[in-house]
Amino acid sequence: MSVKEEPFIVIYNTCPDSVTAESLAAKLLEEKRIACANILPGLKSRYWWEGKIQNDNEVLLILKTKQTLFKAVEKIIKKNHPYQVPEIIALPILQGNASYLSWIHDSVRERCV
Repeated sequence: MSVKEEPFIVIYNTCPDSVTAESLAAKLLEEKRIACANILPGLKSRYWWEGKIQNDNEVLLILKTKQTLFKAVEKIIKKNHPYQVPEIIALPILQGNASYLSWIHDSVRERCV
């Protein structure tokens, strides 16, 4: 399969603070499960939890990787995240700069965790 045909994804993960987001990003990068992590502070989240509407400030992680690595990324996040039910949502990258997609491909590795 060529890099053009390979499925790539963007994963969203919300964190309670920058320390958690930085720690998760570092772990995922060290394990070569992601090529890039964007850390966006200042997120205001409103959601249902335990029968009540919650209002929290959070930090958003935007992670870029191959679709084949989703389960490995999910496993690392679940193991290291303080939330009982962390948000781990993958969206397909339908199109992209071929050079950027090649960089993602070359930056991650497929070994099992």
